[in-house]
Amino acid sequence: MGFLSVLSFAHKLITERLSPGERAIDATLGTGADTLFLARAVGERGHVYGFDIQPAALALAGERLRLAGEESPQALSGVKLLQQSHALMLEAVPPEWRGTVGAVMFNFGYLPSGEADRSIITQPASSLAALAAALELLRPGGIITAVLYPGHPGGELEAAAVEGWAAALPQQAAQSVIYRQLQRADAPYCLAVEKKKPQPDNR
Repeated sequence: MGFLSVLSFAHKLITERLSPGERAIDATLGTGADTLFLARAVGERGHVYGFDIQPAALALAGERLRLAGEESPQALSGVKLLQQSHALMLEAVPPEWRGTVGAVMFNFGYLPSGEADRSIITQPASSLAALAAALELLRPGGIITAVLYPGHPGGELEAAAVEGWAAALPQQAAQSVIYRQLQRADAPYCLAVEKKKPQPDNR
């Protein structure tokens, strides 16, 4: 049996931490695969927000959710899709979501659809703003997963910026890990950040 793919690894980390009835965010809709995964993970009592700036991504994700809902309508959460930058998620979700979100997923790069414009890619500045917002939205013990693609133009710079952000997080606030194939510098990889639970004051 081989190692998990980076996407499967991200899903595994979230499955171990996200419970039915929770709140979750797909920060980069793409074709909606992660959106559907989160909607199933939190179930009909949970809630999911999804963000993307491209109308095509919202259409693809919406269709994926529609088909899944027809097959098993009781197995999915309510999902709200927004054509909006992930950097604005803190303002877009309800105020009561702050500090309560169980998981936020990022799949950086470009829209992986045959007809999509692959010159439209996620950018370091907005991605770092979105990651900071995601960390603020997380509950203690909640998780951010970010799949990074250094192999396409612009992807290496973004991956380095995201790694730098995660490495600089105070250890008492969060811990970060990387899951990566070492023999290929351009291989996609997964970075994950877990928000730490407050430590009791034993003084």
